[in-house]
This record gives sequence, C-alpha cells and structure tokens, in this order.
Amino acid sequence: MEKKVLQSIAGIEIYPLVSLAIFLLFFLGLLVYVVLTKRHHLDAMSQLPLRNDEESTNETIQYHLNHDVIC
Repeated sequence: MEKKVLQSIAGIEIYPLVSLAIFLLFFLGLLVYVVLTKRHHLDAMSQLPLRNDEESTNETIQYHLNHDVIC
C-alpha cells in the first residue's frame, strides 16, 4: 500500500538522490577540513577541556597574536 502511495507522488524519485548528495558533500567537506587543519591547532583544541581558565586564556591570546603575525 505504501509503495503505491509513494509512486503516485510526482517528482518523488529526486529525494533519494538529493539526500545522498547532501550526505556525500557533508562527509567530503569534513574530510577536507580534517586534512587541511594544522596539527598544532588540533593539539591545542584537544587540550582545552583539560586546562584551567588562566592557562587556556593566556594560550588563546598567544595563539591569536601569533596567528595575526603569520597572516
């Protein structure tokens, strides 16, 4: 019964293609982000939950200062 209902909807065949395209584009974009992200930045971000507020604030300021000079 559901099959006949879905077949009667005009343009329904495009939805699986659109959902597959969104799925692939999201994970492809995520893969590109991970490959292009610098290792130092990933290490600094992974340590943030383990540090106290003073250390993370000082290091964040230092990171932004160094990043501004490089750019």
